[in-house]
Amino acid sequence: MGKYKICVYTIAKNEEKFVKRFMESACEADCVYVLDTGSTDRTVELLREFGAIVEIETIVPWRFDTARNRSLSLVPDDVDICACIDLDEYFHPGWREKLESAWQDDTDRASYRYTWNFNADGSEGHVFFPDKIHARHGYCWVNPVHEVLKPTHGHPEHHVRVEGMQLDHRADPSKSRGQYLPLLELAVAERPHDDRSMHYLGREYMFHGEYTKAIETLVRHLAMPESVWADERAASMRFIARCYRAQNQANKAVSWYLRAIAEAPHLREAYVELSRLYYEMENWTGVLAMTEAALAIENRPETYINEAFAWGSLPYDLASIAWFHVGGWQMALQRAQQALALALPEDAQRITKNIELISKKQSE
Repeated sequence: MGKYKICVYTIAKNEEKFVKRFMESACEADCVYVLDTGSTDRTVELLREFGAIVEIETIVPWRFDTARNRSLSLVPDDVDICACIDLDEYFHPGWREKLESAWQDDTDRASYRYTWNFNADGSEGHVFFPDKIHARHGYCWVNPVHEVLKPTHGHPEHHVRVEGMQLDHRADPSKSRGQYLPLLELAVAERPHDDRSMHYLGREYMFHGEYTKAIETLVRHLAMPESVWADERAASMRFIARCYRAQNQANKAVSWYLRAIAEAPHLREAYVELSRLYYEMENWTGVLAMTEAALAIENRPETYINEAFAWGSLPYDLASIAWFHVGGWQMALQRAQQALALALPEDAQRITKNIELISKKQSE
């Protein structure tokens, strides 16, 4: 028994392929509670074999917050710390010791490093710091989808950062996210002043190719008095720009990217997306201005807003091509070499050929 009683809890449905890895990760906890919402494979059987306590319940109508709250209700009252993770996620070994070292008797919630996806070569993609570890009492889940923890204890939250604690996510690509759109529409109908749900709904319309609806919804998000976080506002502006790009309205897209940059000049993403658009327009001085501004931002934000493309080879790659077109051979070579060092396998061969071409131009 450690300093605190720790429980991992979750929901599950048809996750048998992930059970062994999940339970090996969760074994450092004192107990594991799972609400199964209707598996037809061996998920329940395997979870119980590995020691999890599993209850089975069908949630009708389906909504994630209801399922999360039901799973939380399974956790014994004498638990001190609850860690909510999914079956397709797993902690790196040693996480409990790190968590207990950081947690204090008055701590309410803890954040940790989270890798949401991985690139084809195994390198990390989207990384941020969520806080789904919380005290047993004083919390509930809200929102039908993209559910979040809401404090109910009535006092200011005391957060801690658990240094060195790492959670990885290896998603099942065969699972559909088709239910997200109607659930987000429901979330906005239920809580029309929830700016985060409005932002997510606009983004989901964009994912579905419903660009006009996406633009209208994201503009609504930006007009909300509750919409005050610059990073998320800038993301809405970028998504509006993406929609206009998809509708072949490049000038409107440029305008919205510039607005995103003005809203959150400390974020790389809008600079890089605009530089990619300028590349398509063969505006080489524009590409240089945007990529060099992006690369001047050296610290990657810890919020979910940051996107992997802005922190990989892309800005260096685009800068190299632009420098080549304006005759800056030395800078073109330097940026191409930096791009190659970060390149994914599908880009490495092309960038290598670019380096050969730039070197040849330099020697002429």
